[in-house]
Amino acid sequence: MCPTLKGDALVILLVEDSEEHAELILRGLQQQRVGNRIIHVNDGQKALDYLHRVGEYNDPDAYPMPDCLLLDLRLPRVDGLEVLRRVKSDDDLKHIKVATLTTSSAEKDLASAEEYRADSYLVKPLDANMFNALMEELGFYWLLWKKTPGD
Repeated sequence: MCPTLKGDALVILLVEDSEEHAELILRGLQQQRVGNRIIHVNDGQKALDYLHRVGEYNDPDAYPMPDCLLLDLRLPRVDGLEVLRRVKSDDDLKHIKVATLTTSSAEKDLASAEEYRADSYLVKPLDANMFNALMEELGFYWLLWKKTPGD
């Protein structure tokens, strides 16, 4: 995988319940050499447990805090919008960049994501070529996010 602009490891937490979509996203990010570590969880509660180091995620060396959260909106147990709301309202987590990646282009979902301060709202394209192009753009986008003050 590739280093970020400052040479630090980029950690991405992918929160996606569809194994098929997760595989496409993982493959797309890996092809674009985005992230030194991509961790996948398949529901909103696991994402919150990971972020709060609960249960199996209590080892910070094994489960480092992510730089970026790639979040589906339609998730089991805890909905993606609720995960977003909790992350962005938590002083210890609100610095994490959150991009929603969803099949929903509904205005209501977009408005809610904006209200809860998502950094990006991305709609999953159905076309494979467009999906790969989105992964490429997302890769450059995240590499630019990973800057330190004074850059």
